[in-house]
Amino acid sequence: MATIFWVEDQAHWVEKFEAVLTGSDFDGRANRLEVFRFPEAALQRIARAGERPDVAILDARMKGRDEAGFSVAAALARKWPGLPIIYLSEHSGTGVERDALERFGAADFIAKHQRNVEEVLCWRIRAALRLHASGCEPGNAAGMIASGPLRIDPTTWEVYWHGVKLANPANPKRPLSPMPRKILRCLVERAPRAVSAPQAAEYLDVDPDKFSYAAYRQHIRTLRRAFDAAAGGDGEFTALCRGGTGIVAFGEEGAYCWKEPRGDR
Repeated sequence: MATIFWVEDQAHWVEKFEAVLTGSDFDGRANRLEVFRFPEAALQRIARAGERPDVAILDARMKGRDEAGFSVAAALARKWPGLPIIYLSEHSGTGVERDALERFGAADFIAKHQRNVEEVLCWRIRAALRLHASGCEPGNAAGMIASGPLRIDPTTWEVYWHGVKLANPANPKRPLSPMPRKILRCLVERAPRAVSAPQAAEYLDVDPDKFSYAAYRQHIRTLRRAFDAAAGGDGEFTALCRGGTGIVAFGEEGAYCWKEPRGDR
């Protein structure tokens, strides 16, 4: 039985897809469909203890809010890292699709307005379930540098936290700049040892005279804010750091170290 977590605010789309999602054969058994008309209801379901769904289908823009579906995606990634998320949207080919795929690690993005969309949706669900079963979900590919819910792609240097790609905290439509990403990789690779500003400069192959502790500290602040934004913007990661895990200040010499967060949160 495939359990499908579906967030869709428009009744006519629910009516259009409900029968095919309930009746299609995804794993040889009957499916169970959880439908949420409001993102707030979906977030409440995620917060409660309960069965992990097999796949999530999200509308990106709901009730006039561009970020509504993305807030649900971020919560799903925190609660169930690696859960396949498919967007079913009227906004294909726009910045909404770009952000779903690049910022929030969507497994797929399907345009609602196409001739055989019901068939396409079923094909993509089966493909996402196969990829998930093989362990190839976004942010968890072979070769990733991993530490708890953190993933760093050693080829692109992209960073994923609970499956959500870190972005520029001042402008989430832009990527996180290279220097904070490289500093994070340095901290993770040298963990649990602490890394001072001169040691970080050596690792990054930059002029130590131009890489002051103040610059180092500013990059750390940017990283923490980027993690917070990926976690939903409520300061969750910064709280972890203050509690002694994540990116932790060490000693009186301005060093930092990476300590793997405990558990899923």
